Amino acid sequence: MTVTAHPVYRHTPSPLHAILLGGTVPLFLGALLSDIAYYKTFQIQWSNFASWLIAGGLLFAGLALLFALANLIRADHKSGRPVMYFLLLLITWVLGLVNAFEHAKDAWAIMPASLVLSVITTVLISITAWIGLSNLRSGGER
Repeated sequence: MTVTAHPVYRHTPSPLHAILLGGTVPLFLGALLSDIAYYKTFQIQWSNFASWLIAGGLLFAGLALLFALANLIRADHKSGRPVMYFLLLLITWVLGLVNAFEHAKDAWAIMPASLVLSVITTVLISITAWIGLSNLRSGGER
């Protein structure tokens, strides 16, 4: 019987990193749903909810970005998945910040730009979380 060991990606997210990264998805998704509710109902409180959810998403994503930078520095080679993960998370954080600035506008002035930014941010954080957390499986690729 022959047993072949697959090399494991050595810099898998730590549990705290995984919690922070996974926590960004529902926060940005909640902001998107709040923007949709505001678009449909014109109730300003939905915009306020979205602003707070985006702030939470930026906090979690910013902390996850620090972990991603540390993993990128420790990575054996500086190409492939660690770089792609870091860049996607950075782009998502920057777009989330632009979305937060957009939500700082007055009432209906945030539409439709904030809704579009929330859609883009939610899709990007979902892709980023998928890439970042897919390293947790045993025998993953570099």
